[in-house]
Formats: sequence, C-alpha cells, structure tokens
Amino acid sequence: MEIKQVQALAEQVKENVGRVIVGKEEVVELALIALLCEGHLLIEDVPGIGKTTLAKALARSLDCQFSRIQFTPDLLPSDVTGISFFNQRTQSFEFRAGPVFAQIVLADEINRATPRTQSALLEAMQERQVTIDGQTYALPRPFMVLATQNPIELEGTFPLPEAQVDRFLMRIALGYPDEQEENAILRRFERDDPLERLTPVAGAEQVLEAQAAVRQVHVEDSVREYMVRVVRATREHEAVALGVSPRGTLALFHTAQALAALRGRHFVIPDDVKTLVPHVLTHRIIISQRVRLRGRTPAEVLQEIVEAVPVPVEG
Repeated sequence: MEIKQVQALAEQVKENVGRVIVGKEEVVELALIALLCEGHLLIEDVPGIGKTTLAKALARSLDCQFSRIQFTPDLLPSDVTGISFFNQRTQSFEFRAGPVFAQIVLADEINRATPRTQSALLEAMQERQVTIDGQTYALPRPFMVLATQNPIELEGTFPLPEAQVDRFLMRIALGYPDEQEENAILRRFERDDPLERLTPVAGAEQVLEAQAAVRQVHVEDSVREYMVRVVRATREHEAVALGVSPRGTLALFHTAQALAALRGRHFVIPDDVKTLVPHVLTHRIIISQRVRLRGRTPAEVLQEIVEAVPVPVEG
C-alpha cells in the first residue's frame, strides 16, 4: 500500500467517525495513529465526554472483530483472558476464549478493576498473546486495546501501575466541546443515535497493509537523533524523578512515522515529533514530589524540555 492510499484510508475512517463524534478531529487522528502503529490508546477524561462513543465509533468504522469489557472490582483475570475447562463429554480440557480475543477491545473504566485483573492485559498488550495453564494462544491481528478511565473519581478505583500505563502508546483526553459543537451534538442526536447507523469503511486486511506501509516512512538521522535527545533529556531533568523508557522512544518514533503518513509524506519532520510528545511521553514520566507540590504538571515539564532541546535544521 502506498502512502497516499494510507492517507485516503485514514480520511475515510475519520469522516466516518465524524458522523458520530462532533469536532475532536485531532483526537480522532491520534486514535488512527495508534491504530496504524498497532498500539493501544488510553482515553482519560471526565464522565459524559464521549470516551466510549469514540472507541465504539472507531471500532464500527473498521470491519474487525470487536468486544467490550466492562471493568468492575469483581472482574477476574479469567473473565478477560478466558478459561481452560474439563469437558465431561470429550474427557479432555478445552480452552474457552475470553473477550480479549478480538481485534478491537474496549476496556471500559479500566481503573475500576483490581490490579490483578488489570495485569491480565499486560501480556496481551505487549506480546499479542495470552498464556493460560502453560499454553500460549496468539491474538488476532490487528489487535488494539482502547481503554477508558475517569481521572477524578477515586472511590472504588485502582490506579493503573506504571508498567501497565507504559504499554499504552498514547494517552489522550477529549475535553469539553465548545458552544457550537455542543449545539451540533444536540441536533445530531435529536431523533436517534447515529452510532447505530455506522457501517465499516475499512477491513482488517487494509489495516494490516497500512500498518506495514507506515513502517516504511523515512526518518532522517538528524530527526532520529532529535527524538533520542528529547527522551534522554527527560531522564536528566531535575524536575523528573523517572524519565521515559526506551519503549517510549520507540513509541515516539513509530507515531511520528504514522503522523507523517497521515499528512501524505514519505518522511518525518521535527514538527511531527513536537506534535506527538505531549500525547506519547506525558504519561511515561513521573515528576518529583517537590515539583508536584509547586503545582507543576508533567505536561509543563515536557514542554520545557522540548523547548530546550535544539531542533535539527536543513543543512
């Protein structure tokens, strides 16, 4: 698949999702970037913003197998991955796949489940496989987890461990709509739910071809070195207690390739990197307690780091 075809495919999906989601073009584009990188997306915002609607609209725009897992405190790991049970009729053990065996998985309110259940997704998200009773089962491709969580409600929730958060390619927030968008939402949902009429515009094979094409986008040496300098600066900054891991560097690299493809380019530019840093790296750093008490946020610290790192220029 050519880059222009990847761009056209992405535009079709964006237009289709736009039949349901009013505005939020940047958020939809970021979700597509995660899909093209075969990464996972953490959507974090207050209730009622449209987190679940975005995830379902993206899933319905793709002719892929979809499943939804409603995370609750009593959810068990086997409820996510599946179980191996003894069949009395055949006198043998059989595997019954759980809802994680789908191509698009919506993990709704993921922080309501216990850490033990949350960790059931770790192997699936990183290695695209599930191991049960010593037997390993491959997950279908493409495979993407769209997780939602409410950042303000603490009662009855369990914060995601750092190892789990790091496996999300990006963390995004939708934010409140402006006045015009909110009026458009009322008009669009006045008589029925447009999500029910949404039909697929791309198939699993097209998505796999687009993912392979994105990996061919060229990253010039100076741009690659720029990414590395930005990431390394997070490990050396005085305000940061824990910097970005090499997994974060890879995430920044691949998302920059995907963004360039969506822009119709065969090469990455420094502006691609700057655009993606807040979404790819913010959830991967931990700022020191002293800095946090002063009211500074990880996003502000990252912005300071990006402004301090010299940008490569054309020779």
